[in-house]
Amino acid sequence: MRNFFKGTLVGFLNGFFGSGGGVLAVPIFEKDGAEPNEAHATSVAFIFTLSLVTAFFYGFSGILDFKAAWRFIPWGVLGAVTGAAFLKKIKASALKRVFGGIITIAAVRMLLW
Repeated sequence: MRNFFKGTLVGFLNGFFGSGGGVLAVPIFEKDGAEPNEAHATSVAFIFTLSLVTAFFYGFSGILDFKAAWRFIPWGVLGAVTGAAFLKKIKASALKRVFGGIITIAAVRMLLW
């Protein structure tokens, strides 16, 4: 039942914020015993699935701009491949600091802009 609530909450955040569920999924996977690098990689697979579902519903609601998305997708794929390769090389302690720093920067940005 705990997984039901965790999964539902992450899915809600993903649908509401557009892939924001990963911010919650990583700590959930870590708390469930995954190493930080494993938690990040597992989160990506989980969020990918949720993002496909979310994009499907956004597309049918008429608020998805496919033309704008396709301008960024090739570069996003390049960044994803690079990031996945880098994840294999970074130490868990450094990964946690980078992840925390990015979340902090995003939070401050959201609060001030």
